[in-house]
Amino acid sequence: MKAYNGFDRNDTYKEVERLPVGGYVLTIIDAKEVVNEYGSSLAIAFDIAEGDYKDFYKRNFDSQTTEDKKWKGVYRLRVPKDDGTEQDAWTKRRFNTVIVNIEESNPGYTWDWDEKKLKGKKIGALFNNKEYNFNGRQGFFTNCHSLVPVEKICSGNFEIPADTLLPTKIDNNGYPIGAKPVGNGFMNIPDGIDEELPFN
Repeated sequence: MKAYNGFDRNDTYKEVERLPVGGYVLTIIDAKEVVNEYGSSLAIAFDIAEGDYKDFYKRNFDSQTTEDKKWKGVYRLRVPKDDGTEQDAWTKRRFNTVIVNIEESNPGYTWDWDEKKLKGKKIGALFNNKEYNFNGRQGFFTNCHSLVPVEKICSGNFEIPADTLLPTKIDNNGYPIGAKPVGNGFMNIPDGIDEELPFN
């Protein structure tokens, strides 16, 4: 066999440690407001504060070898637009819930609209599996689904959220893409599409 240029024992695919789904106590590493075309969000960078997976995201960051290293432990909380819409009312309630959960988890702390003061605070978090489809690759990653009071995690009084699945794409006839009607109102549904049936 002829050797090729660039053989490098350090340039190999390595198995990446994956955080199991569950409940964890987090330390907030940083928080900042980020504005993009969708509006404003509060990006909360975190790491696991205790237990077997303490400093999980720091280890992940340190192990990255590319120049564009990224901190993977980030929860993005949409900031309300204050536009009076029903969607905005939902966004306000979600924002309020997270802030109150942070306050309850850090006695003596009161939110004063200075997001930099969130650094060092503790918060509980529930992680689930979230489906992805990126550049032809599909699978699941562990996702920070929701922020909850630390006490909820410490007491074990929580349920792991169900997997977050990608939406099923529907064709112009109202059928899942790839499904074919076969007569009598039935259809063949392609493998890999989980349909919630309206009956048991």
